[in-house]
Amino acid sequence: MGDKSQFLRGTLEGCILKIISDEEVYGYEIAEKLKRYGLYEVSEGTIYPLLLRLEKNSFVNSIKKESALGPKRKYYSLSSLGKKELKDFYDNWGELRDSIDRIFEDYGGEEI
Repeated sequence: MGDKSQFLRGTLEGCILKIISDEEVYGYEIAEKLKRYGLYEVSEGTIYPLLLRLEKNSFVNSIKKESALGPKRKYYSLSSLGKKELKDFYDNWGELRDSIDRIFEDYGGEEI
């Protein structure tokens, strides 16, 4: 149960939507930002399928732009539907976080 990736799996789309809501970004930038927030185990191989699903569900828009460092990059921005999805995610996350905090409020991590 100590595997952080299992916890992360259900929340990663919401995290990606939040990062995209801050500014137009491309996939590698998203991976780097997640690492800066401490999510080191999230690879680009995990992010790109999620971006495709978010795009398919019309939560994000994409546009290809020239890059000074090589081929064109696909930049993502949040759609109106994506903004609603992000708000719904945040509301649900808050409720879940509050419930878990209440369950663990008297738990100090003692050995069992």
